[in-house]
Amino acid sequence: MPRTTKKKTDAPAKGGKGGRSLVIVESPTKAKTIAKFLGKDFIVLSSFGHVRDLPKNDIGVDVEHDFTPKYIVPLKSKKIVSEIKKAAAKADAVYFASDEDREGEAISWHLLELLDLDASKVKRITFHEITEEAIKAALEHPRELDTRLVDAQQARRVLDRLVGYELSPFLWRKVARGLSAGRVQSVIVRLIVEREREIEKFVPQEYWSIEAMLAKDPGDAAFLSRLVKRDGETLDKFALAKQDDADKVVKDLEGAKWVVESAERKTVHRSPLPPFTTSTLQQEANNRLGYSAKQTMMIAQQLYEGVDLGEAGSTGLITYMRTDSVNLSEKFLSEAREWLGKHAGKDALPEEPRRYKTKSKGAQEAHEAVRPTSVFRDPAEVAKFLDDRQFKLYTLIWQRAVASQMADAEMMTVTINVDATGNGPRYTFRATGSTIVKKGFLEVYDTDTKETLLPELNEKDALAAESVTPKQHFTEPPPRYTEASLVKMLEENGIGRPSTYAPTISTVVERGYVEKDGRKLKPTELAGHVNDLLVAHFPDIVDTGFTASMEENLDAIAEGGKQWVPVIRDFYGPFKKNLTEKDKEVSKKALTETTDEVCEKCGKPMIIKFGRFGKFMACTGFPECRNTKPIPGSEPPGGAAPIDEKCATCGAPMMVKRGRFGEFLSCSRYPECKTVKPLQKKVGVKCPSCREGDIIEKKTRRGKTFYACSRYPACTFALWSRPNGEICPKCSSLVVFAKADMVRCSNKECDFERQVEKAA
Repeated sequence: MPRTTKKKTDAPAKGGKGGRSLVIVESPTKAKTIAKFLGKDFIVLSSFGHVRDLPKNDIGVDVEHDFTPKYIVPLKSKKIVSEIKKAAAKADAVYFASDEDREGEAISWHLLELLDLDASKVKRITFHEITEEAIKAALEHPRELDTRLVDAQQARRVLDRLVGYELSPFLWRKVARGLSAGRVQSVIVRLIVEREREIEKFVPQEYWSIEAMLAKDPGDAAFLSRLVKRDGETLDKFALAKQDDADKVVKDLEGAKWVVESAERKTVHRSPLPPFTTSTLQQEANNRLGYSAKQTMMIAQQLYEGVDLGEAGSTGLITYMRTDSVNLSEKFLSEAREWLGKHAGKDALPEEPRRYKTKSKGAQEAHEAVRPTSVFRDPAEVAKFLDDRQFKLYTLIWQRAVASQMADAEMMTVTINVDATGNGPRYTFRATGSTIVKKGFLEVYDTDTKETLLPELNEKDALAAESVTPKQHFTEPPPRYTEASLVKMLEENGIGRPSTYAPTISTVVERGYVEKDGRKLKPTELAGHVNDLLVAHFPDIVDTGFTASMEENLDAIAEGGKQWVPVIRDFYGPFKKNLTEKDKEVSKKALTETTDEVCEKCGKPMIIKFGRFGKFMACTGFPECRNTKPIPGSEPPGGAAPIDEKCATCGAPMMVKRGRFGEFLSCSRYPECKTVKPLQKKVGVKCPSCREGDIIEKKTRRGKTFYACSRYPACTFALWSRPNGEICPKCSSLVVFAKADMVRCSNKECDFERQVEKAA
């Protein structure tokens, strides 16, 4: 059970004969930004994320003794912990200043456990933004560690470790090694798989519509109208089910008289959207900017922790980006109204500041929305200090927050019903238009509002039909999820937490369960196979309702309504019992597809196996015989797609194909021409050396992966680790992925490292 300090906190220590005050944060960039506000009486150090964690190669949870976690100090953290211990021993006071969420509270608790400090020296401070005012206010109002938040984080960590470390090996034994399962990731895979199956099973239904281009006088611009009623009765979508139905309407309207039946005009108000939460920021950045959830959170982290603004130094540009709340501080509301009064005029302001309330499940209303730390720091002012992606995301956040405090947009809508009487029933056509009367918040945050102009028409005005056109339509299947629509679905159903969406979506892509087709998320064949196995034998784990209820339990722990050990015990007992039974009941042989093929190397039967890139044939003599080959008579998983490249041998187009070992380029004239070559796998990062090539994934002769410039041999830049697109805040080298959920600087002489979020 987490312990906390007993003594009440008080005003900040000012530094004395024994030493200065120590402030510990989790990020070196954050430390740099905060240090400039505090002066010589404070030392600011970074823990580089978590300093303790569960062991990597062991479950690390004592299930026999109340699920006690067995925390260790990873090798990468030992030096950091030693430095912090030395500084803490000399300090008059130690302030834990990690983020204000559950993860941040847990980091502070782990530090407290390791440092073993006198209670009188320990203080916990939190802040929504990294500004001088916020930091100094936090120092004036320290608090004790909130063990409820620590318990909630610990429960999540233990729960996810139990599921991942016990269910994943089940998949290894029954399907293929290297697969993984997770409490949230398996639900995400299920959603994507089931949506794909909906699309595959979808049967299009035909229907027709009738459009008429009408004009008041010859030579006037015609406007579009659509058939909506027949003899006064509204036609539903499938009223004209086939072409004969549509042709009859057109025939009925031959020589018809067209008269305006009604012309209704009204003013419609549109209110601005609330400022961003974590979830809505991820959705909008994906829709507008094309950023993945992972990219959005990475860039937002940079803006939050601080950007060098020249003479102003490192400055936090946005408030904390992991939040469910749409609240805005009174200070920001006042600043926004002041800025708008000067730059947009009084008409842009509502009478009172707008205040919003979130509708998402389990939202933490005590937090603030994602907003700029200062409305006076508009995007144009800081543009020269930001890279392109930072600028675009900051602009999006700034505009959304400022627009949320603006007046409604006013639209004038016009609805014109036109009576058409010819050789048959009386038909009613409808035209709609809208114009912007007052832009209001649209001046700052454009929502692609389009105006549709209609002529001035009044009741009983006669019209002429320039054309009457039948149009065929077919119903469409539900679209594949994008990251934006998936995040929206997860939030609406209370699955996971917004802060975990980015790493979890990234995980299902990296593990080969999901592919990106543009912005669409498409399940692989492997995903369907694994999902079916989990749905059949572990329905609770992949059930959205069950996963959401577990999230509610974690929220209850954070609020003090439940204890974490009973929650884990209630889950683990039935889970472990079912896992043990299924391990005996489910046979890998029963899940394996047999074939009539015989291995040409050893004569034993061939079977169909699953790999990361789908099905392939393998010899049953494994491991003595390791022969594998594509399934006869079928295209390699993923099919083939042409690209704009010619075969060097015969000049025919090259095709992207996918085999057991991934994608490659093959001549489209195969098997006549057997030219193949590796496919350059771009990682989305430009070469920092030549600034012309792209960093691509390559393999050595022994199969080891490395990353190099696509212009080799003209440029020989290379890395052993995959770059993540960030630039090191210390030395400006590329940042790369490291082990144990860390990223680090690619420059061996630079010590920059930081923790990244873990997927559930």
